[in-house]
Amino acid sequence: MPDTAERITEDGDTEEVPVSELSEGDLVLVRPGANVPADGVVEEGDSDVNEAMITGESKPVSKEPGDEVIGGTVNGNGSLRVRVGATGEETTLAGIMRLVEEAQQGKSRTQVLADRAAGWLFYVAVGAAVVTEVAWTVATTFDAAVIERVVTVLVIACPHALGLAIPLVVAINTSLAARNGMLVRDRVAMEQARSLDSIIFDKTGTLTEGEHGVVNIATVDGVAEDDALALAAAVESDSEHMIARAIREEADERDLTAPDAANFEAIKGRGVRADVDGNEVYVGGPNLLTQLESEVPAYLPEFADEAGQNAQTVVYLVREGELIAAFAMADVNREESYRVVDALHDLGIEVAMLTGDSQDVATAVADELGIDTVFAEVLPKDKDTKVQELQDKGKLVGMVGDGVNDAPALTRADIGIAIGSGTDVAVQSADIILVQNNPMDVVRLVQLSKASYRKRKENLIWAAGYNVFALPLAAGVLAPIGILLSPAVGALLMSLSTVIVAINAQFLRRVDLDLPNLSGVTSPRDAQPAD
Repeated sequence: MPDTAERITEDGDTEEVPVSELSEGDLVLVRPGANVPADGVVEEGDSDVNEAMITGESKPVSKEPGDEVIGGTVNGNGSLRVRVGATGEETTLAGIMRLVEEAQQGKSRTQVLADRAAGWLFYVAVGAAVVTEVAWTVATTFDAAVIERVVTVLVIACPHALGLAIPLVVAINTSLAARNGMLVRDRVAMEQARSLDSIIFDKTGTLTEGEHGVVNIATVDGVAEDDALALAAAVESDSEHMIARAIREEADERDLTAPDAANFEAIKGRGVRADVDGNEVYVGGPNLLTQLESEVPAYLPEFADEAGQNAQTVVYLVREGELIAAFAMADVNREESYRVVDALHDLGIEVAMLTGDSQDVATAVADELGIDTVFAEVLPKDKDTKVQELQDKGKLVGMVGDGVNDAPALTRADIGIAIGSGTDVAVQSADIILVQNNPMDVVRLVQLSKASYRKRKENLIWAAGYNVFALPLAAGVLAPIGILLSPAVGALLMSLSTVIVAINAQFLRRVDLDLPNLSGVTSPRDAQPAD
């Protein structure tokens, strides 16, 4: 949210005021590139607004008079006059913050129960000593031998091994997670990850790059793809539009050298033009073709229809009035996303996707990645309810996200996992942060949790088994046949059990998280032969 806003006075002038002073009904000016200061309705102006940080919609949303805007979103190239409809605690962002707080309060009770259970270890040790003292006093008399029995029981019953069985594994587990790019804020969540039934991924910025890229190119006969791409990159060299950046980045990835362009001009609502090698060249959308009255080759409508079905945007390249190429643009899936879905399926985990994008966009991404369940067109206030829907079916749910709009879902989930490059509120709402911004770390998280659980179980079995065996000996149940443990021997056994538990925990460091079995998994684009 911005700190200040430009409020329009009754005489038409503007005054800069703190956002906290805005009231319902105020008229504010939102300049190009500025953040919207409050929820409201557009009264004047046309622009595209980037709402990805709130709604998850990857494409800028066109706004005109009568459309609602959300505080905290980023205005595009046009200026807007917005009538304030909600401020302070009534805004969408404030509502998201309340949902986060409610979910965090609901989770704290589990930690209280865990702390109480740990406290009973003390009473078990003292109780065993009291029973021994009473039994020996009744059987014989209270003397130095009874005190020796009690001391031996106390030494052996001292719950070092039992108390260290889990913390040692957890400490090593946390260290290993950090070495592999996973920061653990809630250790209980790390332990629970092994039991996940379903993992929900946010789409934009998590499964996808969060930026548009060139996914397909069509050209007329006699024009090579690389030549068309280099020419388009030249025209877009001075533009800061996300489509322009995508074209330039694709040209860079192909090591293409764009020719020099001159007389760059942005054509509002249509595209851009420039002079390249003495030719007038345009790049833009369908409105550009209408303006230029360019003849459309027979194959291009089919290309555009296919792109539309895949929720892709098409831009065209026109040279000297002739349409020579078309580029299909889309929010590009991360290469790791294909691998992570397959790997989670191998682990028996259902994969879902949660997004504010349209159903067509979400379905196209889900079909390509092989995702099981899709929640599309979900408003920020409803994202946590989708998590609750899966939880109501008895599933242990993990949520992976990066935006402000994901924060309630991250905290509502049994395990919240934030992408490290995400917003501060997403990171603060999560139990585990993936520092390397790699979705594959979710698979590593589950594998490390499973390995950690095995070690915790082994340590608990050893610690409990040691007490079951050693405590009766310390109490003197074999005294009738002449077998008694001295306090020194009890101390040795107690120390030995602790050392064994510690050594066993160290073997957790040998767990392999390199995922070699996934090296052959590739995206569909990698599998397609070049044209």
